[in-house]
Amino acid sequence: MSPAGVTWLVVAILTVVLVGVLLAFVVRNTRTRPATEPFAAEPEDRPVAAVVVNPTKVDADTREVVTALCVEAGWAEPLWLETTVEDPGPGQTADAVGREVDVVMACGGDGTVRAVAEALAGTGVALGLLPAGTGNLLARTLECPLDLPTATRVALSGDDRVIDIGRVRVDGGDEEHAFLVMAGTGFDADVMGNTPEALKARVGPLAYVFAGLRAMRGRRTRVTITLDGGPPLRRRSRTVLVGNSGTLLGGLVLMPEALVDDGVLDVVNLAPKGIPGWIAVAARVISRRRRGHSRVEHWTAREVVIVAGDPQASQIDGDPIGDATEMRIRVDPGALVVRVPERSPAAEETPPGAPGVGPARAHHRVTAFTPRGDHMIMEVA
Repeated sequence: MSPAGVTWLVVAILTVVLVGVLLAFVVRNTRTRPATEPFAAEPEDRPVAAVVVNPTKVDADTREVVTALCVEAGWAEPLWLETTVEDPGPGQTADAVGREVDVVMACGGDGTVRAVAEALAGTGVALGLLPAGTGNLLARTLECPLDLPTATRVALSGDDRVIDIGRVRVDGGDEEHAFLVMAGTGFDADVMGNTPEALKARVGPLAYVFAGLRAMRGRRTRVTITLDGGPPLRRRSRTVLVGNSGTLLGGLVLMPEALVDDGVLDVVNLAPKGIPGWIAVAARVISRRRRGHSRVEHWTAREVVIVAGDPQASQIDGDPIGDATEMRIRVDPGALVVRVPERSPAAEETPPGAPGVGPARAHHRVTAFTPRGDHMIMEVA
C-alpha cells in the first residue's frame, strides 16, 4: 500500500474511534441525567395561595387535599392560616397579603368569607371560595362549586370577577363592617340569632326553617328608612333587608333584580301580619316576582339608613351582631375581586365603571305596592 493510502487509512480509523467516544459520552450522560421539563418553573417562582381556614368547619384531610391540588396545578404548597375566636380572619388575610400571595382562599362558612373579604377589599388580591358552611350564599350567588376539589381548582385557575361590597355602621359606631350578601334587622336577624349551631350541624339549612316558624308570630315595629338622603319613609315592619345579592337558602330569590356588581344596593321591607301574611309573602318570594302582596316594598339606593322605634335584632351575612336601633349602610362599588368558574356568564360581564360603560342600574328605581297589589315606580336621580 502506498504511503498516501496508509495515511488515509489511519485518518479513517482515528475518525471512527473519535466518533465512537463522542457517542458513548452522549449516551452515558443521557442515561444518568434526570429528566427535566425545560419550561418548568423554579420552586421560588411558582405562584402561592394562602388558605384562611376556620378549623371548626373542615374535615381532617382538608389541608392534604388542598395542598395536593395546588402542587398538581404547578403552584407552591399553600400557606395554611387558621382563624381563632379572637381573630376570625382579617389578621390572617392581612398577613397573606403582606407575603404577596396570588390568591387568598376563604375556607369556612359565610362569616369566614366575610372576614377575609373585608380584609381583601381594595387590595386587588383575588378571593377564592372554599365553601364549608351551611349557607355559602356568595358561592351560590356566583355559581361557584360547593365541593372542595372543584372549588379549589376554580380558586387557582378560574376567572376574576369584580364585585361590590356593602358597608354597615351600627348605632353611630366608629367601625364599619363589610357584607357581601345581605344585612338587616328584625325577623331575619331573629331567625339567624336563634338557630342553634348544633341543629345546623345536624340538619343543615332546615334548621333555619324551625327557627323561622317560631319567630313568625312576632309583632311588627315602626321603622324609618332613608334612601340616598331623601325624605324619610315611615313604615311598619317585620324585617328590613339590604342586599348586595338577593339569593336566599334553597335557591330562593328575595330580591330578583339584585346584582353584585351594579353599584347599588337593593332594599326590601316585609310587613306581613300573622301567618296568612307570611304565606302570601312566601308565595311572592317563591315566584320570584316583585308583585304579589301589598306588604312587600322594594327600593334601590347607594346609601340606606334604617332607624327602628325599638332596638331590633340585627345581622350581617347571617352573623348576629346584637340588637341595634340604627343601621347606616352604603355600597362600596367594585371593591373586591373574586375567582369564579372559567368562561362563566358572571365572569364575562363588564364590571361597572369600565370605560364607556355605566352600572347595570345607574338610576335608582323605587317600587312600592299599593293595597290592590299594583305598583308604582319612581326614577330618582
